[in-house]
Formats: sequence, C-alpha cells, structure tokens
Amino acid sequence: MPALLNTYIKPELMACCGAREIRDRELVIVGTGFPTLSANIAKHTHAPGAVLMQESGVYDAQPKRPALSVGDPCLNPGAAMIGGLTDIMGSFLQAGRVDVGFLSGSQVDRFGNINTTAIGDYHQPRSRLPGSGGANPIGSLARRVIIIALHDRRRLAERVDFITTPGYIDGPGARQRCGLPPGTGPQVIITNKAVLRFHPETREAYLASYHPGNSVEEVRENTPWDLRVAEDVHETEPPRQEELRALREVLDPHRMIAFYEKRGYV
Repeated sequence: MPALLNTYIKPELMACCGAREIRDRELVIVGTGFPTLSANIAKHTHAPGAVLMQESGVYDAQPKRPALSVGDPCLNPGAAMIGGLTDIMGSFLQAGRVDVGFLSGSQVDRFGNINTTAIGDYHQPRSRLPGSGGANPIGSLARRVIIIALHDRRRLAERVDFITTPGYIDGPGARQRCGLPPGTGPQVIITNKAVLRFHPETREAYLASYHPGNSVEEVRENTPWDLRVAEDVHETEPPRQEELRALREVLDPHRMIAFYEKRGYV
C-alpha cells in the first residue's frame, strides 16, 4: 500500500483539494461526485465533526459507497435525518446555517458566476442546459462556495452567457446590492490544472497554485481572461497519505473516481 500511495490521478488530487477547504464542525451541503468525496475525506481526516447533507433532505449521511445521486438509497442507513427539499433549503440554507456549498457548472467566470442554463443567447442558445436545481440558493446563501470546474477556454469564461448562480456578479459590492447576505460568496475554484482564489478587493479569481505536471504559463494560456498570479504562487500539495487511504480504502474502494479521467479531468 505505501508504494501505491506515491501515485495518484488528477481527480484524486482535486477531491483532496476540496477536502482541505472544509473545517471541523462545519455544515456542508454536497451533491454527488467530487463534493461528497471531498467532504467525506475531510470527515475521515482533519474535520471529523463536519456534517454533510444533501439537498434531497438527507442530513448527516453515512454512506458505505459513493452516492450516484442525491436521492441514492445508500445515503439513508445511519443518517441523522431523512427530510425533504424544504427542510434543507428552508430550515438550514435560508436560515443562514450552511457553512459550505459545493457547486459546478458548464461555465464559470472570473467573478465565480456559474452558468447551467444556456450557452449562447438565452432565446436562441447553442445549447440548452438543465438549469439551477438547488445551485442558485446554495450559491446565494451558503457562507462559502467551493466550485469544481474543468480548466479550458470553453468552460471558463471572462463572462458567463447566463448567470444561473451568482458569484461576485460584476465585482465588489454587487452581492450586497442584489440583497444577498453579507460575507457570502465563492471561496475557491478547483480545476484539473490549478486552484484559483478570489481577491478580497477586486473579487476576481487569481491563480493561487498550479497542480503538479502543470505550470503557471499553461494555466494562464487555458484561461480566457488575463489571469492574475499570486506573489506566493506555488505547486499544489499532492494528496497526503491519510487522504488517499480514506478515499481508496473507505470511501471509494471500487475506484469509481476514475470515471472522471474519461470525462477529461486529467
């Protein structure tokens, strides 16, 4: 096993990066895939008191395998509560109790806005997408949002074609002008090439770290805006042994995460 832990695939690194954003005893709303893997890695390493919930109504799930959907029956055994959508969106999210939300989208822009509605003109789109689901209230009301995205010029945008889920909208003060709770908004964009964070004054995403095997130049070339680079930019820390053990031995022993390599997360 120790030799195996010296190697990893890019989706595993991304899941570990997401886990590191979660603090102990935080309330985290997750979906499937990276969010639930990241949150459970955190629970099995540095944040054992973190509580996970799905927008479907499952609170403090204890799944024995990665869930295939937010309504997967594997989430139910051992859960502290099996409620409904209104319990999660009303009693927790709208009440301001959710610390972290995980989101992804077909387009993500430099201010952390997410598009899952339409590519191109809204009335005559090149592609019609599935819409918000619970992403808009999560992005609007969770204290911090972690965004997972593929890093290329098609999925990242200087400006999304449609704002399904607000990030910092068009810059400083925009969330407050729209009536969203103070102190909320996206914290980080984790891609298959880098970790982007948001400048506290401009609210624009900048390069904080680049993943092993990538470079600052490659990341900037694949970003459709003039990506600023942090003065202390560095290589992303590889997965730690305890993170990989939790992922491979407890959470995903059948290596379902390898599916993401086929979807371009390399």
